[in-house]
Amino acid sequence: MKFQKICVLGLGYIGLPTASTIATHGVRVVGVDVNPLVVNSLQNGHVHLYEPGLQELVDEALKSGNLVVSSQPEPADAFEIAVPTPFFDDKRADMTFVSSAAEAIVPHLRPSNLVLLESTSPPRTTVDLVVPILEKSGLKAGKDFFVAYSPERVLPGQILRELVENTRVVGGITPASAQAASDFYAIFVQGEIVQTDATTAEMVKLMENTYRDVNIAIANEFARLADRFGVDVWEAISLANRHPRVKILRPGPGVGGHCISVDPWFLVEAAPDLVNVIRAARQVNDSQPPFAAALVQRALGSLQGKRVAALGLAFKPDVDDLRESPAIEVVHLLLKAGAQVTVYEPFKTDFTIPGARTAATLSEAVKDVDALLLLVGHSQLNGLDPVEVAKMTRARVAVDMVNGWQPAGWQAAGFDIYRLGVGSEHAS
Repeated sequence: MKFQKICVLGLGYIGLPTASTIATHGVRVVGVDVNPLVVNSLQNGHVHLYEPGLQELVDEALKSGNLVVSSQPEPADAFEIAVPTPFFDDKRADMTFVSSAAEAIVPHLRPSNLVLLESTSPPRTTVDLVVPILEKSGLKAGKDFFVAYSPERVLPGQILRELVENTRVVGGITPASAQAASDFYAIFVQGEIVQTDATTAEMVKLMENTYRDVNIAIANEFARLADRFGVDVWEAISLANRHPRVKILRPGPGVGGHCISVDPWFLVEAAPDLVNVIRAARQVNDSQPPFAAALVQRALGSLQGKRVAALGLAFKPDVDDLRESPAIEVVHLLLKAGAQVTVYEPFKTDFTIPGARTAATLSEAVKDVDALLLLVGHSQLNGLDPVEVAKMTRARVAVDMVNGWQPAGWQAAGFDIYRLGVGSEHAS
């Protein structure tokens, strides 16, 4: 199947790189977003999110004339839905954006079109939600037009490379739909393209992230056990991982991002009677921020009136993505306990948290505080020189949630250092 024009709905972390990559491969693309600030920013050549190399890629796509940014979809050969799928407070998936995107396609749907869903979704979303909406056009899915699901499987910070190089799983509602989706991705994907059915493809994405969530949960439980037993969990993990069939992940203040912290709940919602391990893992990881906040309280005694510099707010190192970040939840808990918190996120220095003070620089963040709190292992934060930091601040308490600071160096610089997952017998 050949594609001369493609419409991408949703210009976030997946839609914008995808639209731009396709445009640089010589295909006309209409990138659509309902947020006027996003549309106006991109129309003026400014990328609204951080990803290494993305600004340059968007510049190239716009300069080629193949990428046009709009607030409304247009007729095209293929429509890709790459909109958010958040969840409600009760952990049920909010499919409003997916439904709205499908509704927006209906007036433009023509025979032989391909509609491709990339948004992470509960099982059977493609066949039970998207297809009925599209068939309001009067056309029959699988007969008059093609419908498929293909999950994004990229890592923030490496999106542009993995978008092209990673294996693609494409699931069609019919074999012909799967083939049409394969032809779509063949425009730019260099990795293997594997065909299956739509519901299997949905399940694959949820399984991948749930697998990681469960493994992070056991690492976080190991950190709690090490704290209880007077063990250094980081040393213990390193030793355990010497076993040829063991690969324990790293603990931390929690699990964030729009994938690992969200996707398992889609399976819990879809089959609540079958997901004992998955639900338990989610509960462990969701309860990790209070465990982290308790470590800060142990380091400072009462948090009432204590001044804390919280360093790093993103959900993972070296990205600006703050979605579902456990670091932000830790800050909320510290504020609730009466602490005065100054936050510093080097990749998004203007980000604000109600009740906290925002610092634009490290020196501003640490200037007049009682404790330094490392919440995210950004390279520039891990690499801080404790001797230089000591000159910037009166604080002599450092709390490390990610094993980013070498304790000997910080102790030599005059700091009492507390580390997540390190019991009192190994604290020094």
